[in-house]
Amino acid sequence: MASGQDMMAPISLVENDNAQLSVNQEAIETLEKISQPVVVVAIVGLYRTGKSYLMNRLAGQNHGFPLGSTVQSKTKGIWMWCVPHPSKSDNTLVLLDTEGLGDVEKGDSKNDSWIFALAVLLCSTFIYNSMSTINHQALEHLHYVTELTELIKAKSSPSPDGEEDCTEFVTFFPDFIWAVRDFTLELKLNGHPITEDQYLDNALKLTKGKNMKVQTSNLCRECIRDFFPTRKCFVFDRPTNDKGLLADIENASEDQLNPKFQEQTKKFCSYIFDNAKTKTLREGVPVTGNWLGKLVVTYVDTINSGAVPCLENAVTSLAHLENSAAVQKAELLEVHAACEKEAIAIFMESSFKDVNQEFQKNLVEIIKKKKEDFVLQNEEASVKYCQVKLDDISKTLMESISAGTFSVPGGYKLYRKAKERFEQNYHQVPRKGVKANEVLQSFLQSQATIEKSILQADKALTAREKAVAEERARNETAQKEQELLKQKLQEQQQVMEAQQRSFQENIAQLTEKLEKEKETLLREMNMMLEHKLKVQETLLNEGFREKSELMSEEINQLKNMIDDTKESDAPLVTKALDRFGDELTSILSFPATLLGQVVKGIGSLFKK
Repeated sequence: MASGQDMMAPISLVENDNAQLSVNQEAIETLEKISQPVVVVAIVGLYRTGKSYLMNRLAGQNHGFPLGSTVQSKTKGIWMWCVPHPSKSDNTLVLLDTEGLGDVEKGDSKNDSWIFALAVLLCSTFIYNSMSTINHQALEHLHYVTELTELIKAKSSPSPDGEEDCTEFVTFFPDFIWAVRDFTLELKLNGHPITEDQYLDNALKLTKGKNMKVQTSNLCRECIRDFFPTRKCFVFDRPTNDKGLLADIENASEDQLNPKFQEQTKKFCSYIFDNAKTKTLREGVPVTGNWLGKLVVTYVDTINSGAVPCLENAVTSLAHLENSAAVQKAELLEVHAACEKEAIAIFMESSFKDVNQEFQKNLVEIIKKKKEDFVLQNEEASVKYCQVKLDDISKTLMESISAGTFSVPGGYKLYRKAKERFEQNYHQVPRKGVKANEVLQSFLQSQATIEKSILQADKALTAREKAVAEERARNETAQKEQELLKQKLQEQQQVMEAQQRSFQENIAQLTEKLEKEKETLLREMNMMLEHKLKVQETLLNEGFREKSELMSEEINQLKNMIDDTKESDAPLVTKALDRFGDELTSILSFPATLLGQVVKGIGSLFKK
């Protein structure tokens, strides 16, 4: 499935037995089928605070994530629900409901910290759900945020001082939403009405004082302000004052709930649908459901090994898997066609007085021979691989034939079902290559005589039914032969299309990639600079001049890094193109002079 439209109910994603985390393979298989980019919304908070209700509303359902009505936490680990995004058809909405923090039945509170950290790592919008008000106690309950620098690393190599720069987190941390449930206060400050966001900002102001209690209180505020530059707040009235109805809220009708609560819930959902971002990697690459599954496995494996999840390592690991797959998917003939076109261009550039095009004919023959050799090797490898898989998959079918399983009344119908299962299993084998259909068709042709004998021996069928079945089998064989012929025609068409492509496509795409990477790098650094400046201004306004002045050196260093990147960008790009050109020169034995001219021409664009 391209999206989450077939997922009718939530499923466990990360299981927690209070000793170790584990990944539910069924959930990973679900994510593997989602090729769309994902908007990932995760919710965390103390147990029994109504997190699951909000997530069900985001899914457009009353039921789904278990709500529960007792003091016990119903959700364990992390549960996932993939649903079509209500306003972004090209995205899938992935909802992550986490087990309640601070559950007294847990044996190890460290698991809470890991669940919290995993939610931050996996989502693009992070919701913290709490009760009543944002006060000192509520911030104390959010102490997990102060542990994130110990639980997450942005880079694999430490900074010179050995400490993690929390500013790095800004580039990949999710947007932060604080949902305050059963809110009974008036949104006023110093007698004046304020917005929900202003209420949150005021609650996150630092308290003056140097005693331990004040420093501990300020630490959580600082971490939220430093890690999450985009923050939002929603307050919710109590859904109902009827305790019985509250315990069974998932079955309550809308007219039984507080109208203001309904309005607040709709406002909350609308904001998520309109503003929650697509999950991306640090390089700005959108994360698909398939990639999200790989990240879950990587992070959980890292945690279970006793190490600290590192975003840089996770991205590198993901890139290795995906780039390897991308190489396998590349069509061999396209590569050869690109090389052939470039080789001819080089020849045309360097040759002269080629009487009767004798030398050009020689070049065409050499390239044609090399291409045929590669194509032949690829086909032989495909045949060998497919034959091994086919022999293994057909073993049950062949053993049933030998055992006489189908030599009974009704045996032909049994044979047809067994044959269909065999074909389905064969089609599901990945990376079969160009000869997949040909190998299958050859096997089916070898079975034609056996199938006909089973049909004729089936005493449960009339002569008329046998004639119809035989005609159907002939039509199926003819159809498969036509499909095979169509595939060969398509392959010939691909050969013709591949001849129109050139080697310079590789250089052009690398150039485009380097330019995007440059823009992304500068955008991230400018984002960090802007955030540092805001934090510095906030500290100054709150009277923390010393802290504000300490940030000046960090800000100046970041400004210098931005300037250095801009100034050194052109030679870096040219050097990268030079290196790529040298590698292709070595692999393809192309004259370095022409590639050097191409690289030099493209590199000069960055100097303008």
